[in-house]
Order: sequence, then C-alpha cells, then structure tokens
Amino acid sequence: MTRLGPIHRRRLLGGMSALGGAGALNALLPGWAQSGTPGRPADLPTVSGPDIALSVGHTAFKVDGRAAHAVSVNGTVPGPLVRLTEGQTARISVTNALQEDTSIHWHGLLVPFQMDGVPGVSFPGIKPGETFTYEFKVRQAGTYWYHSHSGLQEQLGHYGPIVIEPAAADPVAFDREHVVMLSDYSFMHPHEIFRKMKAQSGYFNRQKQTVAGLLAGKDQSFVERKEWSAMRMDPTDILDVTGATYAYLVNGHGPQDNWTGLFEPGERVRLRIINAGAMTIFNVRIPGLKLSVVQADGQNVRPVEVEEFQISPAETYDVIVQPQDRAYTLVAEAADRSGTGRATLAPRAGMTAEVPPLRERPLLNMRDMGVDHSAMTGMEGMAMDHSAMSMRDPRNAPQVTLGPGVQMISPMPADRTGDPGQGLENVGHKVLVYTDLVALEPNPDPRPPSREMEIHLTGNMERFMWAFDGVGFSHLKDPIPFRLDERVRVTLVNDSMMAHPIHLHGHFFEVVTGNPGRHPRKHTVNVLPGGRVAFDLTASDPGDWAFHCHLLYHMHAGMFNVVTIRPLEGAGA
Repeated sequence: MTRLGPIHRRRLLGGMSALGGAGALNALLPGWAQSGTPGRPADLPTVSGPDIALSVGHTAFKVDGRAAHAVSVNGTVPGPLVRLTEGQTARISVTNALQEDTSIHWHGLLVPFQMDGVPGVSFPGIKPGETFTYEFKVRQAGTYWYHSHSGLQEQLGHYGPIVIEPAAADPVAFDREHVVMLSDYSFMHPHEIFRKMKAQSGYFNRQKQTVAGLLAGKDQSFVERKEWSAMRMDPTDILDVTGATYAYLVNGHGPQDNWTGLFEPGERVRLRIINAGAMTIFNVRIPGLKLSVVQADGQNVRPVEVEEFQISPAETYDVIVQPQDRAYTLVAEAADRSGTGRATLAPRAGMTAEVPPLRERPLLNMRDMGVDHSAMTGMEGMAMDHSAMSMRDPRNAPQVTLGPGVQMISPMPADRTGDPGQGLENVGHKVLVYTDLVALEPNPDPRPPSREMEIHLTGNMERFMWAFDGVGFSHLKDPIPFRLDERVRVTLVNDSMMAHPIHLHGHFFEVVTGNPGRHPRKHTVNVLPGGRVAFDLTASDPGDWAFHCHLLYHMHAGMFNVVTIRPLEGAGA
C-alpha cells in the first residue's frame, strides 16, 4: 500500500467531514494519483498486487492536439504504473494484441534471465495473440521502468514506469510523490527515421554552423571549421534525432498539453524521474527549486543538492523538492537544445509558470574527440595536424577490429565521470556529476577485481554504424564471458564523438568514482564522447544477459552484445 505522509495522516485524523465529496476522494488518493490536467484522462493508471495483466496493442492518442499512433500497454502512453513491494512474488501476464511479436523487459530489475524479456537471448518473444506470464521474486526497491525489446516498438510508446516499495522503512522522507516519465515521440515511423539516418547521418540536425554564426562569433573560427571539415566531423552533432522531428513528452503529454503535478505548499515532494526516451539525453531543472538527489537507478544515494542534472535514456533519478505556494516549470531540455519537454508543479490545477527559452546549442570540442587538454599544455596557438594523430592506430586499441565501422580511435580518452555533460560546463549553477553520487549503504561485495577488461564503443557517424570493439552484433561470433561470482573491472572507452548510455541487464555494477566502498550502483552509465568509465561488476546471476547502448537506433545499428555468466545449474564447470 502507498505510504501516506504526515500531512495526509493529519487530514485523516482530523476527520473527513471538513472535506467535500470530491475533495475527500482526492485526499484518500496516494500522492502520485493527485495530479491531472483539465480535459486530459487521469495520469498514469496503476496496476499492482501479486497478479497483474498487461496487454500490448495499437492505440490512437494525441500530442498537443495532433492525432498520433502508438504501440501502447493497456491503451495508454506511458503504460500503467506497475507498483510492487520488495519481497513479493510478481506474476505479470502480457498479452500481445499486435500483428507482430512483442516483449517486455523489466529494466533494472533483478530477475531470472528467462524472465528478462529479450527475444532471442532470454526467451522467444510473445507471438501475436499469445500471452506470456513473467514470474519472479521482487528482490529490490526503488524506481525502475519497463519497455519493449522487440524491433523499434519502444519509440512508438511501448514503455511504462515501475515503483517498488521497500520492505523496511524508506530512508527517504517525503509527503507526496509523482512519477515523471520523459520520452520522445515522432509522427514519422521509426523505421523511416532509421532509414534517413543511414542515408544521411545528420538528416535531423537543423542547428549546423552558418556564416552568420561565424560573423557573430558564436560558432567556431574559420580555422577550426576547416580542421573539423578535414576530419569529416560536425561539431554540432550532439544528438542523432532532434526536435526537428521529435515532440518531447512528460507522462505522455506534449509541452502544450502541460502535464501538471499537484502539491500542497511545504510538502516534501518526491519526483521519480525516468528517461524513457529512445534517443534523447535530457537536461532537467526546475527554475526556482533546489533538487536533492536521493536515488540513482533505483539505488539510494547520500542526498546531494543540485540545480540541474543530465539524464540519459534508461537512467532514473529520484529527487526531493520543497515547493512553496506558487507554480513551477519542470524543464526537460534536449541536450542539443533543439526542443524542450515541459510540465508544471503547482498547488492548484490550472496554474502555470514561465517556460524558459532554449539555451544556446553546445558544440563538440577536442575533449569530446578524446584529446585531453591537460596533456597538451603549451600547445595553445599551434595549428594541429589532426591527420597525424593516428586516430585509427590499432596500437591505441589492439582489440578493436578496424574497418568501415570504425571512424576513429580516441587518442587520449579521459575519465569524464566528473564532467556535468555536454553543454552544461558553464551554466552558472550546480549540475550533478557521477562523482557526486555516493551509495547510502556500503557496496555489497568488497572484494577487489580479480581481472580487468576493456570494451571500446566504436562507430562511424557518416554511415550510422555502431558497435563494440568495431564488431556489430550481426557479425559477432562470441559473447562476452564471465564466470559465476567473479569480480571484474570493466572499462568502457568511447571512441566516438557521441555519448553512449550503456546498459547491462540483470545486474548492478559500481561506477568507479573515487568513493571506495560506496561507489554508486547503477544499471546504466553514460559514457561521454572521448571519455572512459570504469565499473566493478560481480557476475552474480547466471544466464545470458543483453549488454547494449540504450540509444535505440545505436542498438538497432549494432551496438549490442550478450554477456554470458557460467556455470549454469547442471551445465558443468
């Protein structure tokens, strides 16, 4: 059952007679249900209990008044909020009402690999007209989500949130909560989006540098442009799919629809923020409010106060805010600043706040190319011969298979876990970085890694080819092997000039951030361009697990592999 905060308890003890009929009903609703936008259906219908039924089908809906089509769960976008309790056994029956196969992956949940929901890896998928029942014991608490792992259905609306109540007392104190699910939607079919990027990778980039920008001094100098042109790279290429085709949604609402979350002044409001975007990295802020980050990827962290954070597809952050008697705008700005998702937090329905304009779009720099400025001291003002940097020298990454899919090898990749994200370096306020995250509880496995491995994130942006170590999934011969319960340090090296949020199914890993023993535990980590991220993994759950970039079209284009953990029961050593 959803907890009632102190204010709600006082209401109940104070007697219901002081409330009108509708007001009494609203007061009895849990915090996440006390929200809505006039003229819109109720937000985030909820399913819970030991037996849950979900149906995947086609649905007509509207985005800012424009008719749209979705692949939805139980007829809504997002799908219903699935509320579970740590320790329970969940039985979730999923019926496929489509004319094609479908699936549901329980993102971030620790489940037997047969219940993980990845067709061709952990189960066959769900055929049209058939029902598959997922059954697993709930082993954790926190904020998670679910989505299709079949084709490009996720882009069409096949996703929804999960909230798991802790079995013990929640260390996070709050009076009310709202799930805030960010996503991107295009009226263009996802296969057409993919086809256009394969034909012209920058098809959706409408923010390229211009002569006017050069004359105004806003963009790169002529010399810099010439150097980047020689490398066939575009410094404005931040996101592949942009606001040129995307509408940015909050709980299925476009900016004009303006989803509204209600609160009472003085409450501690918990916002469970989930990035369900197919291709969009969002920068999230609420002008006028501090954000106290208390959870990352469903795992509790020591509270850290910020004014903005970057959230990649598949990540979740829980924040506490304490709003006063006024309306606030929740801003979810695309990282390339080509568009914004917008919602409102308000004490009363119908209130709005100013929506800030888009900020100036960022440009890629040498650090994004894997060139560490600290290693180039004294070279200022010198013309650089980028062709002499041996960007594809196999000595820089001997395990990478070179070919047309490898455009470059970062010559000096740096640890960028202390960086705030592209375009957020000089915003003038505190922005969350990975090194701010400290686990609330000690890491469960204190053993040092027994071995290390390095995995390169490679690509060719011109051809829209993406892979691990230069080999796309369609050409892979071997999965990535681990022994059961071994402890491994994995270093991800981004040899491309685009960020890649990398997700491992069925496990949490500890991002190495300089807080030994309390490194943040995550299931998805964003590796910035030209950067490197190390994480420690305990291979605790046997089976076959998907490992991939969570930018949907990057995964679709080949940045996908399978992690095998052996031995399985009965399979021998």
